[in-house]
Amino acid sequence: MADRKATIERKSKETQIKVTINVDGTGKTKIKTPIGLLDHMLELFAFHGHFDLDLKVVKADTNIDIHHTNEDIGIVLGKAFKKALDEKAGIRRFGWAYAPMESTVSRFVIDLSGRGYFRLMADKKASATKPQDGYAMSDLEHFLESFAHNLGATINVHCFNLSDDLHTNLETIFKSFGLALDQATQIDPRRKGTVPSTKGIID
Repeated sequence: MADRKATIERKSKETQIKVTINVDGTGKTKIKTPIGLLDHMLELFAFHGHFDLDLKVVKADTNIDIHHTNEDIGIVLGKAFKKALDEKAGIRRFGWAYAPMESTVSRFVIDLSGRGYFRLMADKKASATKPQDGYAMSDLEHFLESFAHNLGATINVHCFNLSDDLHTNLETIFKSFGLALDQATQIDPRRKGTVPSTKGIID
C-alpha cells in the first residue's frame, strides 16, 4: 500500500497555513496556531485517530478575530486528508464513535462519500455554552463544516448532556472525531483495493 501522506499549504490575504498529515501514523503531533484551545483539541483528535499531524499557521488575521483562521484550518486539514486518501481505494468509508467526559457524551458519524455535509445536534442549544478563550461552539461548527466540505465527507455529530463547560463539550467531540475518522480510513482487506462505492468512484 502506498504511503497515505499529504502536505497542503494554503495562502490567502487573511491566512497562511501549512499542514502535513500521515493517515497511517502513531498520533505524533506538532501543532502551532494562534488558537490555543484548538491546538489542544487537534492534538486529541490526532492522538486518538493515530494520525501524524504537523500543522502551522504562518500568518493569521487574529487582530480582527479568530473566524478566518479557525475556518481556514478546517479547510486545509480537509484538503490534506482528501489528498492523502487519493481515490479512497480499499477504505472502510464509514466510521462512528462515542467519547464520554463525565456526564457529556458525543457521537461522531462520518461517511467519506465525496459529498460535503455537516450537522451538529445537541440536547440543548449549543450557543448557550459560554465561549472559552475567545472560542465558541459556533466556531467548532464553522471548523467542522469547512473540514467536511473540503474532504468531501458527510458528518453528523450529536452531543448528549451538553455541559456548561465548553472544554468538556469540545473534548468529547474531537476525541470521537479522531476515533470515527480512523475507523473510516482503515483499509478493509475484503475490498481488495476497490473503491467502496457502487458507482466505482468517490469524487
